[in-house]
Amino acid sequence: MTQTYLIDTNVLLFDPQALSHFQDGTLLVPLEVIEDLDKFKHGADETGRNARNAAYLFDALRKEGSLKDGVRLPNGCLVRVVTSRKIGLRSDQAILAHARKLKEDGGAPLIVTKSVNLRVKADALGLSAQDYGQDIFVDTEEQRGWRRMGFSRTRLAVLQEGRPVPAGKQDFFPNEYVFAVEKEHPKNACCLKYQAKEHLLCPIVEPFRKACGVGSLNVEQTFALDALLDPEISLVTLAGRAGTGKTLLAIAAALQQIFAENRYDKLLVFRPTVAVSRDLGYLPGDLNEKMRPWMQPVYDALELIRSLDRKSPARVLPNDLMNCPEISVEPLTYIRGRSIPNQFIIIDEAQNLTPLEVKTAITRVGHGSKIVLTGDPAQIDNPYVDSRSNGLTQLVGRFLGSPIAAHITLVKGERSELAETASRLL
Repeated sequence: MTQTYLIDTNVLLFDPQALSHFQDGTLLVPLEVIEDLDKFKHGADETGRNARNAAYLFDALRKEGSLKDGVRLPNGCLVRVVTSRKIGLRSDQAILAHARKLKEDGGAPLIVTKSVNLRVKADALGLSAQDYGQDIFVDTEEQRGWRRMGFSRTRLAVLQEGRPVPAGKQDFFPNEYVFAVEKEHPKNACCLKYQAKEHLLCPIVEPFRKACGVGSLNVEQTFALDALLDPEISLVTLAGRAGTGKTLLAIAAALQQIFAENRYDKLLVFRPTVAVSRDLGYLPGDLNEKMRPWMQPVYDALELIRSLDRKSPARVLPNDLMNCPEISVEPLTYIRGRSIPNQFIIIDEAQNLTPLEVKTAITRVGHGSKIVLTGDPAQIDNPYVDSRSNGLTQLVGRFLGSPIAAHITLVKGERSELAETASRLL
């Protein structure tokens, strides 16, 4: 007996190709869901684009056969658009009505929705419901991209001399970091990186390296800076609470490699706030003036890095840093269709992106570029994603085994004692 699924509107707004991702079964789409798509299709943002793409998909299916009777997809699923007896129902009410009727007729329907409230309502009515898109999930609080390990004094001495040691039977991900401490004297320690190709734990060559005057204040920041400054790593994901230094470290590393090492031509910063989910036209001024309120955290980081660079004995940054052509702040809305070579790309607050938006951004990365995504999966403003389904979390899960990627979860807040205390207590 094949499974019968009832598909909610938010699933199609999250992923317009969702119907093709089911393995087998009958996919029922209430007419009220189609009507919901019509309400969203005029938007100029990603949600509007997804609504249009989903509508085009149904129109293409209509040409293959009757949506009332069902159209077979290449994946073997049968798609049907079903109508309710009552007129004027909301899409969630229609889904629950169809599910109850199917259950009364002896079926076992499964509601697929990204709405927490609909899943709760379904459970209260004795109906089955699940989230969509949870095939790969990594908890960044547990999978930090680094671990603390105890070593014998003899083995640690070898590492502190700069020589690698075999990784042994431990399972590591490529570019995973290790904080190695002596078992008897934990203050005796060093920082390591796992090299998957040789299956070795290698000491970090310059653990106290600075970027434009910005140095690490804790061990996880040391790991983050190493990954950000490593030309062999093309993708870096940084997760952590506010104040842990994600954006500051990423921007400092970018400026160091642009102005001091000539490794990249330009710094390109995206921040998925209102620019991703709403048109910018209601703000006065040109594009830079429209973006300024939403990009202020980036400008704050640039100001701090410039002040630290001025105090450094070997200055790196130009005096006109805030206006130099090597730095560009742009809305993520306009990234489609681009190819971005030889640039250091930062996407800040990436936890507010869907996996499809993350895929769109990363597939724009051209030859010689590096991309860094930062965010806090615990602070999400996008109503269509949560701590499990957001693009940043899904990206971490999919790239853990890749030799060109590294992930670091920053734990300790360094903004101020007040900010760190507020993050824990409030």
